[in-house]
Amino acid sequence: MRFKNLEIEKYGQSCFSIANGKKIYFDPYQVREDQADIILISHSHYDHCSIEDLKRIVKDGTIVICTADCQSKLTKLDKKIKMMILEPGKQAYIEGIKIKAVPAYTFNEYHPREENWNGYVVEVSGVKIYHAGDSDLIPEMGDLGKINIALLPVGGLYTMDAEQASQAAIKIKPEIAVPMHYGDIIGTKEDALRFQELCENEVEVQVLE
Repeated sequence: MRFKNLEIEKYGQSCFSIANGKKIYFDPYQVREDQADIILISHSHYDHCSIEDLKRIVKDGTIVICTADCQSKLTKLDKKIKMMILEPGKQAYIEGIKIKAVPAYTFNEYHPREENWNGYVVEVSGVKIYHAGDSDLIPEMGDLGKINIALLPVGGLYTMDAEQASQAAIKIKPEIAVPMHYGDIIGTKEDALRFQELCENEVEVQVLE
C-alpha cells in the first residue's frame, strides 16, 4: 500500500514495514531478508518478538524499541543493535521520526494492563501511523489525536474481534484503517472482510495481503 510518500507492506500476524528512506518494522513476523533501521516491538509474545524473524532484518546499528520484557530475548541477536525501552506515555525522536508508546492491553488474561505493553504512534514525513499492538477496544484509543493510518487487530480471543475493531476505527477516525492479527494463529481473512464491511461509510479500510 502506498500512502503519500510512504510504502507500507504487511507480513504475518501484526507485522508491517514502512519505507521512506528509513525502513521501519512493527512486530517482525514471517519477514523476508532485509535491513531494518528501526524496529518496534509491542511485547514479548513469540508472534511479536520473534528472534528468528529479527535475525533476518537486524544489522549493526539497528535501533530496537521494545518493552522491558523483551530484553533477555534480544540478547540472542548476533548484531550490535541499539536497544531502547519505552513504557506507555514515553516517546523518542530518531532522525526526525517521532515514536510514542501508548497503552495496549486486553480485558482478559492474555495481555493484562499491568504488563505495560505497547501500541505505538509513529510520525514520519508528516504521516501519523497507529499500531495498536495486542489490544482490546480501550478508552485510551480516544486520546490519540489525528491519525492517518490505524493498524488494528481483528482476530478475536487474544485481541479485539472485527466488531470491536470497527468501533475502535470509528472512535479513532483515521484516514485509512488496516486490519491485522488474523490468518496465522487465530482469525481468518473473513474477519478482516467483516471489519471492512462494518466500517463501510465510516472509515476507509484496506485489507492487505
